[in-house]
Amino acid sequence: MDKQDYQRLAHFRQRLRRFMRYSGLLCKCNGTTAPQYQLLLQMRGAPERDWATVGELAERLQSKHHSVVALIDRCEAMSLVERKPSRKDRRQVEVHLLPAGEALLARIAELHREEVQLLREEFQLPGWELVD
Repeated sequence: MDKQDYQRLAHFRQRLRRFMRYSGLLCKCNGTTAPQYQLLLQMRGAPERDWATVGELAERLQSKHHSVVALIDRCEAMSLVERKPSRKDRRQVEVHLLPAGEALLARIAELHREEVQLLREEFQLPGWELVD
């Protein structure tokens, strides 16, 4: 790697941290936490459906199963999500968004739109192409 590679990597990490800090502030201003928002986002963003199993959420959030269960507990207490027994496998639990969760997710996601667009434009600039 040359100096430019390190500069691009450092810049990418700085922008990623800045985005995460900004996202955390948006969540806090809307009465939730970044992990709660991420949980809602991963459920809504699940391929072909708007719910996910606890195991899928643990994988998507890169978190331990018991940590995700505790996160779901907090979201359930806020009436953002609900658990339902799986229709296909009794050992699994489906986690579904409730209307309040949908509304909160939509509001925060919309607030992220401008920052995401800035990142998209910035990382399409010359010098960001992947080199084999």
